[in-house]
Amino acid sequence: MSVSAALKTRSTLFYGARVPQTISRACLVRAARFFTLSTTTENYPTNHVADGTKPYITPSFVNNEFVKSSSDTWFDIHDPATNQVVSQVPQSTPEELEQAVASAEEAFHVWKEYSIIRRQGIAFKFVQLLRENMDRIAGIIVLEQGKTFADAKGDVLRGLQVAEAACNVTNDMMSSGLEVATDMETKMIREPLGVIGSICPFNFPAMVPLWSLPLVLVTGNTAVIKPSERVPGASMIIAELAKKAGVPSGVVNIVHGKHDTVNKIVEDPRIKAITFVGGDKAGAYIHKRGSELGKRVQANLGAKNHLVVLPDANKSQFINAVNGAAFGAAGQRCMGYQCASNCWARNPRHG
Repeated sequence: MSVSAALKTRSTLFYGARVPQTISRACLVRAARFFTLSTTTENYPTNHVADGTKPYITPSFVNNEFVKSSSDTWFDIHDPATNQVVSQVPQSTPEELEQAVASAEEAFHVWKEYSIIRRQGIAFKFVQLLRENMDRIAGIIVLEQGKTFADAKGDVLRGLQVAEAACNVTNDMMSSGLEVATDMETKMIREPLGVIGSICPFNFPAMVPLWSLPLVLVTGNTAVIKPSERVPGASMIIAELAKKAGVPSGVVNIVHGKHDTVNKIVEDPRIKAITFVGGDKAGAYIHKRGSELGKRVQANLGAKNHLVVLPDANKSQFINAVNGAAFGAAGQRCMGYQCASNCWARNPRHG
């Protein structure tokens, strides 16, 4: 519906927010960019979408608001089971990337002054909301990433466990002192660092963002998160839950895209640390470039484990373990044994 047409109606529904007729044209255009997610705790995907269903738009999340990008570049998100396009996600514009980082930097100076007890209370609420929305997050993972529902719930559970551990912040953030000589002592104080950039992969859409976000929050830092452009839906729900838990505006920001977005996170001096999970080439670049710029960089890349089978292994457990490792997480586990060389069975005749 065009803006001019909308102005003629008594009220118009824009992405879940009803806009009254008396609102100005400028505000109406702004309202068209701010909207709510297409899922709720009770209403989320439980099946593949029907043919011909219009793809939903994946927004950005800045200043505690979902915002439709003004980008000219959009990427299709496919349901792996049907190859149908279910959503579209933008390449965030340079202006949108700048807004997200600026928002996180500004919010940091407020958020770090929250007492640890106050942040801990928000962390407890965040855990509660994650539990209540586990099926919702899992449903969007099934739709966008292709896991089974049980596997997707496991994805959420592993992230939830980190969020639960983050609630121990009152112990983890304790200072310590040591008398090293007569009339001389040392003291360690843990202080917030600043804006943390998180670059996430496509194989665990909930677990990996939740590896970092709960800890970023309770320690008084702020976040700029880039989920994989293939599976952003889980991160969007997580951001919504953080807001509902009481996280202030600007503390959590989500941007989208590929190389331009990664380069912004790596090179912007306001981002003090980076956490990355993904492939070798991207991870090596992010670690090298980020370290050169004086950032703290945590890069988990190129994970691929090997399987060793001993003669006394239980056959059923072995078969189940191999099947789960090879085909679980839609075949995208770090334990995925796609190559025969990754599986070595000890022959008892040769020691």
